[in-house]
Amino acid sequence: MSALFAYLHHLAAFALVASLVVEFVLVKDGITCGNARIVQKADIAFGIAAGIILIVGALRVMYFEKGLAYYTHNIAFHAKLGTFLIVGLLSIVPTFEFLKWRKQTLVGAAPDISPKKLKTVRVLIHLELLGVAIIILCAALMARGIGELH
Repeated sequence: MSALFAYLHHLAAFALVASLVVEFVLVKDGITCGNARIVQKADIAFGIAAGIILIVGALRVMYFEKGLAYYTHNIAFHAKLGTFLIVGLLSIVPTFEFLKWRKQTLVGAAPDISPKKLKTVRVLIHLELLGVAIIILCAALMARGIGELH
């Protein structure tokens, strides 16, 4: 059962990264209606993947891996969880922007987004990707027992 939950956790993590990369590639100057629709779907996938990661990760910590006591005494775990929270908070602004595009994309129009807002969304997506890289680093440290507080 532990392997199944590890698999689900990793599958959701890869889906999260893939959806974020889609957003990164398609959110640019001159965004088309078609690209905007794909970005909207990718953002939904991002949210679903994040929810699965959180739920399955919590189950792994509590029931399937080294136990809650191990993780609560590991600074890499706290950094990983904190960074996950920061990435989630950073994703709020792009998500609300993508939701604003809905009326336009439903009628086949490209989203109307100011260059300043577009730049903000792109910067936030860059920061989310950086956060994901930090999360992966923390996971590697945790897997090797690095960061244990004694």
